[in-house]
Amino acid sequence: MIENDSKVSEPGVEAPGSAPNEGIGGAIKALIDDAQTLIQAEIAYRKVQAAYGLAQAKAIAVLIVLGLAFGFFTLLALVVGLLLALSMHFGVWGALAIVGGVLGVLAGICLMLALRRISRAKAALISGSRA
Repeated sequence: MIENDSKVSEPGVEAPGSAPNEGIGGAIKALIDDAQTLIQAEIAYRKVQAAYGLAQAKAIAVLIVLGLAFGFFTLLALVVGLLLALSMHFGVWGALAIVGGVLGVLAGICLMLALRRISRAKAALISGSRA
């Protein structure tokens, strides 16, 4: 008896498990399938990336709000401490006038600088749109 080698096949008959040569139509179909798989994978990746970014943005926003709140209360404590310290030397009303006046001047300077920057930015945007 002669044993048939499984790797050797008759002419014109393809071995089991081998892909038949489908020509250009099969290649195009395979290319389209691969492109669809790639697009689906890219969409899934972008969804995961967006979810991660959104989660990080939420955490960052919470930390910024907490930081600003703690900063505000720190400044409030400093102002109260300054009022208490100055009230020993200038009285309560004198300390209020000094601290309130300094804070008012600082607020006015900040607002004036902000208005100046707004007018500069507005002028730059208007002149840039005409060019």
